[in-house]
Amino acid sequence: MTSLNDKPSGPLSGIRILDLTSVVNGAYGTQILADQGADVIKLEYPGDGSERGGDIMRWAGAPPEGAKPGMGPIFLMINRNKRSLLLDLRQDSARDTLRGLVAWCDVLATSVRYDGMVRLGLSYEDAAAIRPDIVYAHAAGFGSDGPRAGEPAYDDLIQSASGFTDILSRVDGDPTPRMMPTLIADKVSGLFFAQAVSAALLHRERTGEGQFIEVPMMEAVTSFLLVEHLYNQTFIPPTGDWAYDRIVNPNRKPFRTKDGYISLLPYTDRHWEAFFAAAGFDEGTRSDPRFIGHPNRVKNARELYGLVERAAAQKTSREWLDILQPLSIPATLVNRLDDLPSDPQLAAVDFFQSFDHPEIGLYRQVKPPVRFSRTPASIYRHPPMLGEHTQEILAELEDGGRVDS
Repeated sequence: MTSLNDKPSGPLSGIRILDLTSVVNGAYGTQILADQGADVIKLEYPGDGSERGGDIMRWAGAPPEGAKPGMGPIFLMINRNKRSLLLDLRQDSARDTLRGLVAWCDVLATSVRYDGMVRLGLSYEDAAAIRPDIVYAHAAGFGSDGPRAGEPAYDDLIQSASGFTDILSRVDGDPTPRMMPTLIADKVSGLFFAQAVSAALLHRERTGEGQFIEVPMMEAVTSFLLVEHLYNQTFIPPTGDWAYDRIVNPNRKPFRTKDGYISLLPYTDRHWEAFFAAAGFDEGTRSDPRFIGHPNRVKNARELYGLVERAAAQKTSREWLDILQPLSIPATLVNRLDDLPSDPQLAAVDFFQSFDHPEIGLYRQVKPPVRFSRTPASIYRHPPMLGEHTQEILAELEDGGRVDS
């Protein structure tokens, strides 16, 4: 079992963030910032009698029997290192407290629709009037310059609107749009969000200026997808179709071996020459012009990967690794999800860590993946119970946290 660090040690130590995000998108982004040392104050709302209070992700999944409610598994995965403050913003006194928190914090992070922030009296202009150097980060569904500004957005909608649901059709020819079975839009947007906040804090450090940041899911996720899949539509006029040939090749997959599966990727000319020789292909195949040079291999990736598939079936996975690794040809065994906790690489870096929460018992986390040599990210606080730190935060705010607006 892993012990919590005594205190944050990451590069953002000393930065305080007022976190009005929820669900996955913004909350994942603010956890990255918390892992890197920021004091993230997660503002949560009590229920109104018709629904449970707090972040809705508190109520997804199945906590262990006997554990206190409101600590679902996805909530645990994206809300560690944060403090929970419970405020009922229907009350005037709570709105006064909220203004005091804005004055106290370096960053206001929100995924509340912007019209809602305006109704709260917390537009960017309102926040900047309280604290002129505030970094105000808004996780939106769609950019405010477009016709869909202000619309609600969730992962399913953004996958559909961004083109993600078209990618599998380009692999297998089935025209039915399909979702990627992961919250790819939420998590990609959260990464953009964390990076944008860090960049704005750097700008403030250099100039003293705060600013408004808008991180629209639609634009962020479409940008992410089109890194490779704008492809030959990049040129004007286009020189070919959307989608990178090698990536939408239906034969791009883990390859069946005699006893399992292996993923292998000869990439350079030298790799392919060595692979063809190791796999025992004849001279005709090895000198086939379709497979000589990167442009030709990409153009003929289906046929090429078909050759790899046939070759892979002739040996066991371990035999292939023993052949390919000395040749520096990238290859790996294929992990199922169940295999991850025993993966030698992940075990060596202590990737899976277990903690003992005083209210829910043992639970598992994955360590912050990025290494900082001088200011390491760490896990120093359990995911919070609903409102767990309310009195603590309010006392700190009262004890000199408030500044003149």
